[in-house]
Amino acid sequence: MNADRETTELAAWGLPLDEIERLGERLGSFYERFRRHLRTTTRDTSAYGLAYLSGLLRLDTERTMANIGRQTGVEPQNMQHFISNSPWAAAGLLDAIRDEMKCHPAFQDEAVLVLDESAEQKTSAATVGAKRQHNGRLGKVEMSQVGVFLALVTPQVSTWIDGELFLPADWFGATFAERRQQVGLPDTRTFQTKPALGWQMIQRVKAQGVPFVAVAMDDLYGRNAQLRQQLAQADIEYYGDVPANTHVYLARPQITSLIGKRGKPLKRPEVSPKAYEVQELLEHPTLEQAWITLRPHQRGLLQARFARRRVWTIHEGQSRQEWLLIRQDGDYITYVLSNAAFDISLVTMAQRKSYRYFIERSNQDAKSELGWDEFQATKYQAWEHQLALTILASWFVAETRLDWATRFERDPNLLSQYEVEVLPLLSVTNVRELLRAALPLPQLSPQQAAALVVEHLVNRTRSRRSRLRRQGRSSGGPEM
Repeated sequence: MNADRETTELAAWGLPLDEIERLGERLGSFYERFRRHLRTTTRDTSAYGLAYLSGLLRLDTERTMANIGRQTGVEPQNMQHFISNSPWAAAGLLDAIRDEMKCHPAFQDEAVLVLDESAEQKTSAATVGAKRQHNGRLGKVEMSQVGVFLALVTPQVSTWIDGELFLPADWFGATFAERRQQVGLPDTRTFQTKPALGWQMIQRVKAQGVPFVAVAMDDLYGRNAQLRQQLAQADIEYYGDVPANTHVYLARPQITSLIGKRGKPLKRPEVSPKAYEVQELLEHPTLEQAWITLRPHQRGLLQARFARRRVWTIHEGQSRQEWLLIRQDGDYITYVLSNAAFDISLVTMAQRKSYRYFIERSNQDAKSELGWDEFQATKYQAWEHQLALTILASWFVAETRLDWATRFERDPNLLSQYEVEVLPLLSVTNVRELLRAALPLPQLSPQQAAALVVEHLVNRTRSRRSRLRRQGRSSGGPEM
């Protein structure tokens, strides 16, 4: 009787037991659609790809190459070679994933591309792209590796769709020549700013036919006038956060002089009429404003005050009209520049701008749920492979959630039963937990656990020996 009651409750929440029990088979069938992209011309290493994918999805900690190999029955050295050295093309796998995404019904109407970056602290300067640089996650300058990511977002699902490793300018100097060779950095890779990498990815996704209505980005990208101009010229609607001191004009500016009194170009051209910082316009009487309900969520309804007006900006001596959109949540205020159509509604602008929230969820899922922040490898190709397999894992979870939401409706009586306006969606954590139940991880025997400890001790001993040799010593005292 209790089992029947539990089965009924599962069905009410859109979780048929037989579907859960087949999640392992679903993962295998899902992977078969992509397997060909993880083979090379000389070897079929695609079985390692399935093992690695299942490890990312099922393990909670220690999602290193070696441990994923051990937990999934692959020799750690073979798994490390598959990720770091095997020449299968990550770009081909990403193209195949996007080909599926672009045809999925969930992304056909109001999907938004969200551009952002994510930094991971690194202990070794030998890691590709690692340098002392700003780490937004820590809020300070640290030895870090920074990726620029593009997510495809709807209110129901958010998943990374592309990414590029940011390489600081120093990495392309003569002093880094040996390091570039050690990490396998292609000669074709040149220095690009983060906005330039973002523009490259947006072009790639658009050319592949992925449907989206707009691009949203934080102020690192939004304040970049060149990127905004590139998007406008490509007829791509954008919502770019900008700093509070960004200058705008309330009427079309007239540039009165580009040359100073001594005949030298001015750093800032003389312009009339007066320029305003966007923060000065927060209570301007010409603003159109409204309180807008963005979406229901688990704590009620998410509402914010939005205001907007048309303004003018200047880039490279040329003026251009944009929307200034302001979002205010209590004391937190965001200023946004957009090239949205003149007749677009304030509600639509508010909703599209606010999609940027969801990439924070994508970034967090990639790190805490799929092991992105545990990845340890020095080579460029390893970073690309990890990115492709992380996006593949994210797509498996997203597709499962979307499929179940379509096929298995929840009992509408749950809303009144719990006195809420919306039921929570299945999370990445939820799907991973169900997958672990359907495809449990093997338990180590005492002998296997002891052998694993010996392996760790041997690796640490070899590492110490290597350090001593590099220091020109054959032996040393105890470590301090």
